[in-house]
Amino acid sequence: MAKRLTYMILAGLVLGIIVGWVLNATIADQAQLKAIAGYLSIVTTVFLHLIKMIIAPLVFGTLVVGIAHMGDTAALGRVGVKSVGWFIAASLMSLTLGLILSHILQPGAALNLPLPPATESSGIDRSAFDVAKIITHIFPTSIIDAMATNEILQIVVFAVFFGVAITSVGERAAPLVKACEGLVAVMLRVTDYVMRFAPYAVFAAVAATLAEQGPGVIGKLAYFMGSVYLGLALLWLFLGLLAFLVIGRRVFALARYIREPILVAFSTASSEAAFPRTLEALDRFGAPPRISSFVLPLGYSFNLDGSMMYMTFASLFIAQAYGIHLDLGTQIAMLLTLMITSKGIAGVPRASLVVIAATLSQFNLPEAGLLLILAIDHFLDMGRSATNVVGNAVASVVVARWEGELDPEAPPEIAPAPAPSGRAETPPAETWG
Repeated sequence: MAKRLTYMILAGLVLGIIVGWVLNATIADQAQLKAIAGYLSIVTTVFLHLIKMIIAPLVFGTLVVGIAHMGDTAALGRVGVKSVGWFIAASLMSLTLGLILSHILQPGAALNLPLPPATESSGIDRSAFDVAKIITHIFPTSIIDAMATNEILQIVVFAVFFGVAITSVGERAAPLVKACEGLVAVMLRVTDYVMRFAPYAVFAAVAATLAEQGPGVIGKLAYFMGSVYLGLALLWLFLGLLAFLVIGRRVFALARYIREPILVAFSTASSEAAFPRTLEALDRFGAPPRISSFVLPLGYSFNLDGSMMYMTFASLFIAQAYGIHLDLGTQIAMLLTLMITSKGIAGVPRASLVVIAATLSQFNLPEAGLLLILAIDHFLDMGRSATNVVGNAVASVVVARWEGELDPEAPPEIAPAPAPSGRAETPPAETWG
């Protein structure tokens, strides 16, 4: 089933490119193209809504069960420290690689643009970018509100408190643990139903974007796009090498297991859309759910390797495009600012652009430079979303190995055998311990 779905998503992607390109080439009226793109986007929006309805209960259920089965707060703290350590190292690697490639490739140097007026803005709303708001926003005032708005970090915070409390209460809380195990099993079955809709959503997303934007928008900044994707490809390679050092040749099996969530994230330009399938893939690979269900949600807020790479390229591209010289110390300070300020802002719409806009103003770079890349941001978002999935999958597996809990051998199958009724089996409750 998993392999068949992957091929169907690929087919939807290719067909979407063809249909979108044909629509853009044959219809000259921009208003009509925008209307067609709007109708196509309905399919993608419905799919993303269906995915979002899964995430809150799935994150809560898996995290609570994982913490409850860790047995003590010392294990929780140990896993947390290892996760954060990996996140910081991966972020620094992403930023450093982006800095080096920006200097080598010089993606904006040939543009030689005049400086825009100081009053000109990018139009990106930076009101969400406030240090005090970001810190206080991490802690929920209501778990119901956090779940209603899919605030993953707030759900994680509540689930940690809830799981630790369950551990301290002991046997009296056993029914709650069983209930959460049942919730996880049900939500994974719902995920299976929803993912059958993915190929149609992928087709609609790609067709709508190309129909409205056209292939020409890619050509105008093709070198910049190529530079970013080269950087992302190298980042995948380095992440794979680091994973190889920790788990050996099983890294190739990991790549097979997570190819479907990667493809979903790439084609929908949404890391969130790939979350449920990534969690399932890690479970089948052999990472214990109590580890992956803790590391993965944290990673979605603190380990966005693809976004780190993209923000580095975008910031230095804008400086190069306007001929603004930044000494190495300033560049390093800017990249460290990007790393720190991007943590915990994943719930903000167009978070990467918001962080870049705020950082540009701090280092006296024209915020209006973001207008250069807004038109192709969707195509770049596809790459960075897929990279975020890779980075968080690798982080989960590495932490599991460090904890000595990664299965010693890869399972013989990538997908579970179908039940006699023709439907996939639900994982037994004990697998979540």
